[in-house]
Amino acid sequence: MSSSFLTIDSICKRYGLLRALEAVSLDVTQGEFLTLLGPSGSGKSTLLAILAGFAEPDQGIVRLNGRDITRLAPEARRFGVVPQGYGLFPHLTVYENIAFPLRVRRSRSASINGRVRQVMELLQIGSVKSRLPRELSGGQQQRVALARALSFEPDLLLLDEPMSALDALLRRDLQAELVRLHRQVGTTFVYVTHDQQEALALSDRIVVLNHGRIEQIGTPRSIYAQPATRFVANFLGKNNLLQATAAIGPLGRLHFHWNGHRIAAGVTAPFEGPCSLTIRPEAIVLTKVGHSSQGTKDRILGTVVNHTFHGASADVIVAVGHESLTVTLTAAASPPVPGDEVWLAFDAERLWCLPEADTISPAASATSPELAA
Repeated sequence: MSSSFLTIDSICKRYGLLRALEAVSLDVTQGEFLTLLGPSGSGKSTLLAILAGFAEPDQGIVRLNGRDITRLAPEARRFGVVPQGYGLFPHLTVYENIAFPLRVRRSRSASINGRVRQVMELLQIGSVKSRLPRELSGGQQQRVALARALSFEPDLLLLDEPMSALDALLRRDLQAELVRLHRQVGTTFVYVTHDQQEALALSDRIVVLNHGRIEQIGTPRSIYAQPATRFVANFLGKNNLLQATAAIGPLGRLHFHWNGHRIAAGVTAPFEGPCSLTIRPEAIVLTKVGHSSQGTKDRILGTVVNHTFHGASADVIVAVGHESLTVTLTAAASPPVPGDEVWLAFDAERLWCLPEADTISPAASATSPELAA
């Protein structure tokens, strides 16, 4: 697969004094599922609009297979777009909505009929082909919008938070459908969302945006396990950020000093000194005092402050000295109650650290934050 299918080079966009995008650069590989993830105002939808041709950047270039398409009209780009709210024509049937892009491109009638039937079968919506959009459920409308965007076999599919209006259960079902669809058609997907779990579930790679700049690019697993900045560590899932000091022992082993405790680590770090130690709540083992014969070495004593039941899991807040952290337990475990003393053990292989001065590495393709739209 080509690594330069779609190139975004130093894109900047401003709306008055607001900087929506500031020097954004990245390459999209042909056939991958790339997600633009960030909070409201991070610039992700602005970047998608520039890719679609609905907005022009103030600076920078967009290239497709090496060709400059920065000023190319949207209809000349052969990009499929699935907007928020789906954008279906309310007066057209499902069949007519899907056929519309083909008719605009003056495809032959026989070709249109065959292609519409093909994508309706792919999206499993053939049974509703004669219905109007108002007669469909939210999930069916989304499938029609996807079918319409794929009907003319686009070079790239752009999706702007297409599941934002759906309930949680339907979103989970359609996430699995979208992964299946991507694998089956092989089209490059660029997907916008503010939902961290959605990004983790769908993506080959994630681009984390904040204030119009890229904070980090990587696979879901690498970004989750090794966040480049405090923003990424806090934004992408639950995390414990602890003020600690990194040190290298006599044998070159990394360890941390935190809250009067020495914590061994199974990772390396390019620095020593003050840092933010990160540990995911599920990477901490909690046992009640007196319920284990294991020694106290490498364990930390704490007191339960609160716990919250989530169905499949429970979050337990534990105070250790003047600080507190969150531990996630499976529903099968019997959660301790406030006031219980507990032992905590950190998974050494899942510890990570950031320098206390939260600079962003060159690999993260970002600099200091700016005001963004």
